[in-house]
Amino acid sequence: MSTAEMEQLTSGASNRIIPLLKTLRTVLLFVHTFFLSLLLFILPRRRRRVISESLLDAPSSKKRKSAWKREEEDTLRRRALAECYGTGDEHCPYRSATFLFFGGRNNTLFCRSWVPVSGTPRGILIIIHGLNEHSGRYADFARQLTSCNFGVYAMDWIGHGGSDGLHGYVPALDYVVADTVAFLEKIRLENPGVPCFLFGHSTGGAVVLKAAYSPKIEGMVEGIVLTSPALRVKPAHPIVGAVAPIVSLVAPKFQFKGANKRGIPVSRDPAALVAKYSDPLVYTGPIRVRTGYEILRISTHLTRNFKFVSVPFFVLHGTADRVTDPLASQDLYNEASSEFKDIKLYDGFLHDLLFEPEREEIAQDIINWMEKRLHRI
Repeated sequence: MSTAEMEQLTSGASNRIIPLLKTLRTVLLFVHTFFLSLLLFILPRRRRRVISESLLDAPSSKKRKSAWKREEEDTLRRRALAECYGTGDEHCPYRSATFLFFGGRNNTLFCRSWVPVSGTPRGILIIIHGLNEHSGRYADFARQLTSCNFGVYAMDWIGHGGSDGLHGYVPALDYVVADTVAFLEKIRLENPGVPCFLFGHSTGGAVVLKAAYSPKIEGMVEGIVLTSPALRVKPAHPIVGAVAPIVSLVAPKFQFKGANKRGIPVSRDPAALVAKYSDPLVYTGPIRVRTGYEILRISTHLTRNFKFVSVPFFVLHGTADRVTDPLASQDLYNEASSEFKDIKLYDGFLHDLLFEPEREEIAQDIINWMEKRLHRI
């Protein structure tokens, strides 16, 4: 695959989250909405009622119902695809399964498990995937973990994989944080006495790190593992950062066309790139406004509070990653107050570490770190 072709295979978590010029359309929509609201406020009540009724006519109502129905149908389609994803491994020395879990807002989340066949696992790793992808992509990683007698559970975020929600849309990353905490509690309850670890990739790493700020969670896990965490993510321009909160309220689901069509490769393995972006469960459309703003928001919060991180952690990052910042991972390591912390920077590696040509060695580094933690218990 040529460099030009690889440039077309991009990550939805690119630092260039919201292109400046693309905000113009949404800003105009905001201005239009503002003046319409002002007009409704100034007009006499009778004329105000007439205008309001005209805005809520039957065609608009039908359009909203149609959009909701399309979203529901798409969720069911993705869930059916997720059920079939990665099947055909019945002869392997582990049991794989899928199940549904109800999140904090009673939303249905699609989940997976890979459990060693023989005996109780020595530990459990709970996987929180990155932006726009899904849990099924980590099946090979899970197989390597089960071969070392670790159980693995994974959850699709809201709007991702086989879970409820508009594909690629995250109304609040705090929802994902809350769902992660609830999922961890469920797995611990079903596996009493088995040590648990949390794993998060990219934006999933930011979610896991924010969850781990809670002393309650710190007491429930033996440590967290972060690959290429989305820390210190910046907008394309300071003005974008200023208008993003307003735009995300006015048109949260609006897609900025072209926002992630000219991104950067996330793996040095061309086959891994093709597999990712031909996967129907991977969202490859333009990033949605609220989703982009949520990434900026959680990233800023975490970066300002590195010193309050006390949970044991292992952060891994490729030095050639241009999607998230390896220097931010280094700062996390330097500033965190955790007594047990480790960092490994892979020279020349890109963003999706577990899909790089050296993926097995990277996975083994993670396994070795968890074993080191278990020996200290």
